Amino acid sequence: MTKNKMNTGQVKGIPVQLEEKLSVAFVHLGCEKNRVDTEHMVGLLDQAGYCVSTNESDASLVVVNTCSFIQEAREESVRNLVNLADQGKEIIIAGCLAQHFKEELLEALPEAKAIVGTGDYQHIVEVLKKVEKGERVNQVSDIPIFVGDENLPRHRLTGNPVAYLKVAEGCDYRCAFCIIPNLRGKQRSRPIESIIAEANLLAKQGVKELVLISQITTNYGLDLYGRTRLADLLFALGEVNIPWIRVHYAYPTGLTSEVLKAFRDVPNVLPYLDLPLQHSHPDVLRAMNRPWQAGVNESLLDRIREELPDAVLRTTLIVGFPGETNEHFEHLASFVEKQRFDHLGIFTYSPEEGTVAASLPDQIPTVVADARKDQLIALQQPISAEKNRKCVGKIVDVLVEKQDAESGLIIGRCSRFAPEVDGEVILKQPIEGRKVEVGIIAPALITSSDLYDLTGHFIGIQDIISAEATLADL
Repeated sequence: MTKNKMNTGQVKGIPVQLEEKLSVAFVHLGCEKNRVDTEHMVGLLDQAGYCVSTNESDASLVVVNTCSFIQEAREESVRNLVNLADQGKEIIIAGCLAQHFKEELLEALPEAKAIVGTGDYQHIVEVLKKVEKGERVNQVSDIPIFVGDENLPRHRLTGNPVAYLKVAEGCDYRCAFCIIPNLRGKQRSRPIESIIAEANLLAKQGVKELVLISQITTNYGLDLYGRTRLADLLFALGEVNIPWIRVHYAYPTGLTSEVLKAFRDVPNVLPYLDLPLQHSHPDVLRAMNRPWQAGVNESLLDRIREELPDAVLRTTLIVGFPGETNEHFEHLASFVEKQRFDHLGIFTYSPEEGTVAASLPDQIPTVVADARKDQLIALQQPISAEKNRKCVGKIVDVLVEKQDAESGLIIGRCSRFAPEVDGEVILKQPIEGRKVEVGIIAPALITSSDLYDLTGHFIGIQDIISAEATLADL
């Protein structure tokens, strides 16, 4: 199985010095959509005149942008909150956990001075001012309706050549296992002109890879224009000066031939499709409230490979969903073996209060779900290894993301690896006669591979000609 790193983490060293000497730090947890919200909050503070510092140790108040997608994410959020409270920090709880539990958090955690919902992060400056006056603030809308755009200040935290851009917020689907519509509201698409304007701003900042994100990106525009317009958006992004544009969360419902044509014909749109299929058996998909998918999976994958031969396919699957029998699981295992995905994320079902699936009969014991997950991992691993082996001997463009200070190794990615969830390309030597800088995209010859990563070295133009001639002779 390819790397399936948890999309949770902590962005450290972003304290903000307030006028009254109250120092504020941000902790980011959760997905890339949450990361963008955090970046907007920091940008708003910067615009309001607060100073951004690198000294986190003096922070007395911490804004924690939390995740509440599954139990594991909630536990991580709570651990961070309790740890900060134990350190004597005052806390503002933002994001999905605040939207999920609202007043309960203020009651349970005296150190929490405010809660800020998923549709309310644009009010962070006003919330901070009230907190400074000694108020406890509940800034959580019952139904999130806000979505940030290019006019909302944003301070990117990573400093790397990758940026995420929200094309929409919220979800209109009601999958039986998912709580996201309760936490993020209905789908709200941004106009194409707004997205292009922000993409151009990011291009001026030196961004080399732009990742389009939303809950269902292939449904982009349906709520705003009355029809999906992802293809129109991708063709418009073809005019933006960013070399790599990647699309996350390509639901089967929106992968029309027009969209696949945009993937194929727009030069800077990568042929990388992240398809959250979740399962293959019609009975399980019906129980998941995804019955429309049962007759789509295999025919869709066949059509993608026919219309987009260079497509890199990633999917996520859930095992242990209530009522999943051995027969259902064997159907899923056969599906994985047949389809041979480039990248595969596997999760055990997590019962979420407030979802239909949490009250379904025939809940699967954890030990059974874990065993099924392990079985799928064992099935996928040789497939992933084979996919990587096929890259050996090839010349690929690599986006440099960092250089290890001790070993000197250069770490980057080729276009078939998405940031944070897939593998890396480890390069042993720099481009001849050229300083290696984070953010460059340069050709490299892949010399070896393992289950997750590729290894190689940068090459010059003459080396490319020689390497291609050698490969042509094989």
